[in-house]
Amino acid sequence: MAERQFYIDPSRCIGCNACVAACAECDTHAGISMIHLETVEREDTVQTTPVICMHCDEPACAAVCPADAIKRTADGVVQSSLKPRCIGCSNCVFACPFGVPKYVAQIDQMMKCDMCYDRTSVGKKPMCATVCPSQALFFGTPEELAEQRSGTPINEFIFGNRTIRTKVSLMMPHGSQRMNVLPGAIIRKSDLLKTARTE
Repeated sequence: MAERQFYIDPSRCIGCNACVAACAECDTHAGISMIHLETVEREDTVQTTPVICMHCDEPACAAVCPADAIKRTADGVVQSSLKPRCIGCSNCVFACPFGVPKYVAQIDQMMKCDMCYDRTSVGKKPMCATVCPSQALFFGTPEELAEQRSGTPINEFIFGNRTIRTKVSLMMPHGSQRMNVLPGAIIRKSDLLKTARTE
């Protein structure tokens, strides 16, 4: 059986916040949610989408960290900053093209989604994917994904002249290959949904 992977499908998000509540139950950061919902105001409707770390193959957050506090595991999961090393400079917050890391002043540390590594490293689903009633957050094999829905998962995003590949895939219309962020866009997950076009 193929390895289980993480997928986001914004079209299925119902804005229930179950994922946010479940994230706060994770043993590694009990009481603090590492994800949130973005709200996209459209002309006729309001769209919500969960914001989780995309776990880039070459994470910008780690590249700009002067304290070498952000590590990527051998299986591609980008961890939150290491407490003994993090100096609270927020370089990672500004560098992330998806707007994921957050500086938590109370503990003077950068925190972000680590795909519930205490769970996924032993084959369990991330907390958020476990409780999502609409499966906007899905953790499974590509075969399981194909059986349950249409569309194409992509993990290649183009920001200007830079291509970013990620461990987490975003569900897009059938036949999509990558997402191009239009020039001049403010790069946040909500803006990706509003201003991006697919190829």
